[in-house]
Amino acid sequence: MNFKFKAALVAALSLAPFTASAFDGPELYDGEQALYEKAQEEGLIVSFDTGPTWANWSSQFKNFKARYPGVEMVYNDLGSAATVVALDKSRNRPQADTAYYFAGSALDAVAKDVVAPFEPVNFDKLPDELREKDGKWFTVHKLNIAFLVNKKLVKETPESWADLLKSEYKNSIVYLDPRSTGQGQVVVFGAAFGNDGDMDNIQPGIDYLARLHNSGNVLRTVGTTPYAQFLKGEIPIWIGYENDGLKAKYKDGMGDDIDVVIPKEASAAAPYAISMVKNGPNPSSAKLWLNYIMTDEGQATFAEGYVRPSVPGVKLSPEVADKMPDAPQIHPIDIVKATALKADIDTGWSKAVLGD
Repeated sequence: MNFKFKAALVAALSLAPFTASAFDGPELYDGEQALYEKAQEEGLIVSFDTGPTWANWSSQFKNFKARYPGVEMVYNDLGSAATVVALDKSRNRPQADTAYYFAGSALDAVAKDVVAPFEPVNFDKLPDELREKDGKWFTVHKLNIAFLVNKKLVKETPESWADLLKSEYKNSIVYLDPRSTGQGQVVVFGAAFGNDGDMDNIQPGIDYLARLHNSGNVLRTVGTTPYAQFLKGEIPIWIGYENDGLKAKYKDGMGDDIDVVIPKEASAAAPYAISMVKNGPNPSSAKLWLNYIMTDEGQATFAEGYVRPSVPGVKLSPEVADKMPDAPQIHPIDIVKATALKADIDTGWSKAVLGD
């Protein structure tokens, strides 16, 4: 446990009240008040890898604390893979109550037996590919592939995977390397879905990217998210995540100089999941927290941070809905199948694109 995290934990424990109180308004779900009273006896929730600047976790913390003032919140920002390592190392004396990560890391956590089954509010509404059958992990939001287009550098915005092959986009396109990045892998799935492929046939995605490179339209592939370079005007078209484009448009000053396009044929969505930690110190608080972020209220809060909710049919405010209109052509990837296909993508992409 690092010093800053330990200090925050000690401070939170010292602030935790010891008497239960009711929250204002009706219950969000049956049994919410009773669960809150149990959680307040613990007085604390320790949430791993929920960095406040990512996916609007900062607003989730604020809203949770406002509704449940008797439960203090402590969090860190470790990264998905490091979170699983931390859970494994502390399995005899768990520090965390919940863990958030890219769903591929959730599979690792299940394999290491460091997470517990729990079915939160709205669990049954999730498609099978967005949850572990017993609730050892479940998706809280999705990140989907989009074209992020700098309109100062591109005359006509591409609307489809087919458009990207046009000669007018010579030396214009950047995307992440699928061999070393999760986002790059999702790009392959998006390209596959947009070219008559599916989770059982990703070759059309690999073949498409080979054609894109052969056309001369790819400027480069990169190993880390090129958000800063995109903001500086160094990238005409980035095949990346929608939320980065919306953040650039509405928060970081690009405004009308950027178009964020969901390709019209199809796109892929990457699931981000959360789990209850096995033998965590505050199980009632963990359940209260996990239930809250899966309520319609919690799901709408994710959307305010420009990530799409995992629960179908969540009502969004008109302002948020206007920024993220319905896109039925977005298909979530099956993370179990995606993980099994990683080696095939690595070798297939290398051979088709690089000639390795």
